[in-house]
Amino acid sequence: MDMYGCNKKKLKDVNFVYSFLDELPALVGMTKIMPPYTFAYNGLKPEDWGVSGIVLIAESHISIHTFPEKGYASVDIFSCKEFDVESASDIIASKFEAKTYERNFLMRGRHFPKDIWRAKQAVELEREREGTKVKETELER
Repeated sequence: MDMYGCNKKKLKDVNFVYSFLDELPALVGMTKIMPPYTFAYNGLKPEDWGVSGIVLIAESHISIHTFPEKGYASVDIFSCKEFDVESASDIIASKFEAKTYERNFLMRGRHFPKDIWRAKQAVELEREREGTKVKETELER
């Protein structure tokens, strides 16, 4: 998510960004597994300073990079669990008082078996259709 016209005071506040990352997982139905890590940084250009942070969640991670001089922030929610992208975007934009934002949603790991039992059943069905019955023990390896 890319946000424009954000509240510059919030973008430069390490404590605000920490609180944002600390609260967001629960607001979007994720499970925080450690406290956030946030820090201020200086870019190669003087106007490219800001605050970055990350929080690890059981489902993966949430990260942010802010650019106070530009009123800009980017937030990534990387999750193996489905969530309400529209609601999450609204929450995030509201927290930073973004005037506008762009949201990019990518489906990653489409072939990653999220449910081992269902994946096992799918493999069995596929092999049966191909006429190659596989023993239970071979599927468990």
